[in-house]
Amino acid sequence: MTNRVSHTVLDSPIGPLTVVAAEGALTGLYMDVHRHRPDPDRFGERCDEGFDAVAAQLGEYFAGRRRHFDLPLAPAGTPFQLAVWRALEAIPYGTTESYGQLAARIGRPGASRAVGLANGRNPISVVVPCHRVIGADGSLTGYGGGLERKRVLLDLERAHTLSGSR
Repeated sequence: MTNRVSHTVLDSPIGPLTVVAAEGALTGLYMDVHRHRPDPDRFGERCDEGFDAVAAQLGEYFAGRRRHFDLPLAPAGTPFQLAVWRALEAIPYGTTESYGQLAARIGRPGASRAVGLANGRNPISVVVPCHRVIGADGSLTGYGGGLERKRVLLDLERAHTLSGSR
């Protein structure tokens, strides 16, 4: 990743992922069908060099060998959104949390709807695991990449948690 805004596209089991970086940090990871995908003009030029770490870590994640990402992140958002996105990273691999639980954990117990909106605006999907947030009744609810992708990600994590993968 370089000091200018640039992007690459990586293949994955859930389809192509557009990875965006600036100043050496990941600023976006978008699926080909992504509800709040920015205009591609904001991704900078395509540069397939410098994305080795993110490509390797995503490969390990999809193979069930990585539970935590160790990448520099720089998502752009409001202070509330940033607090929600930081809290998402604390949801353990292979588990889920409701919007209400997440709201309570960030000290805003009555803000589950606002947490849901912030969750839906997460610009760094998969790495910042917004897919681990579910409805209070345990149902899968909205996901920027579609519910089928959310199900695939949760099933992948559960399978590797049950099998004892690290």
